[in-house]
Amino acid sequence: MEYGIRFYKDIDVVNPVMIAAWPGMGNVALGTADYIRRKMRAVRFAQVLTDPLATLDAVEVRDGVSKLPKAPLSTFYYTKNPDLIIFEGEVQLPGRNGIDLLNKVLHVAADLKVSRIFTGAALPMPISYKDASLVYAAANKELLRDYLKDSGISVMDRGHISGLNGLMLGFAAKKGIDAVCILATMPQYAIGLPNPKASSAIIDCLNKILNISIDVRELGGYVKDMEDRMAVIEDKVKDVLTIEEPLELYPRHQKKVPGYIMERIERLFVEAKEDRNKASSLKGELDRWDLYGLYEDRFLDLFKENQ
Repeated sequence: MEYGIRFYKDIDVVNPVMIAAWPGMGNVALGTADYIRRKMRAVRFAQVLTDPLATLDAVEVRDGVSKLPKAPLSTFYYTKNPDLIIFEGEVQLPGRNGIDLLNKVLHVAADLKVSRIFTGAALPMPISYKDASLVYAAANKELLRDYLKDSGISVMDRGHISGLNGLMLGFAAKKGIDAVCILATMPQYAIGLPNPKASSAIIDCLNKILNISIDVRELGGYVKDMEDRMAVIEDKVKDVLTIEEPLELYPRHQKKVPGYIMERIERLFVEAKEDRNKASSLKGELDRWDLYGLYEDRFLDLFKENQ
């Protein structure tokens, strides 16, 4: 064991590529990494020993007895031919804990002479679930960005990539390791739901970049199930959300909800789950945009979880 990392076996890889992922909007990044790990039958070889105090906000209760929850898993896997390292983190760690975790992942990457790191993320847009999931990329070096362009991959013009999936690019650059984040579009009203269509789009992109062949047909059934759920949601929100061209599916409404407001509401849900004092700000935002009826069950669930 070294640097807070437990190794279960020695591995022999040559200039491997790493895919690293944490949970995020639509579970797009983690869904991508987890699918690739399973399809390629990757083998666990190491684990970051995450501080169990890093994410505590509740205790578990079973049969009337409480106990502290287990620390979230942060696990490394590998494959041969192709030589690939897959890292999956169960939770997003905030602040210094997140930076410490990033440095541990990069420590393993440097030790194994990883040639490039790929992360993923959702790119929420005012689109319909019926639209194709489009892929964009951001790199931590100009030459790498130009390589992506030459490969026919659109690059992200501007914006932010939140969480550890985005921060990895900056911290990898400090270690001199090339890193790319591949983002896939998804409906902004559904960022709280898993989006296997976006994960599938990222996998198709990785197939192209890495010259591998991961079959995504298994995701088809999940895509259909999620789109059935999103169809119901989209029908409910069509009068308050703007769906962009070229589809122009819905009639205009005098009080449309901008995309940045939907993102703010999602952030407030996350904050309110951690700190119930933030619930009043969330309720005010929902009332201001006449969205409380749409989110009522989810809002009330915050307090059920607290109980």
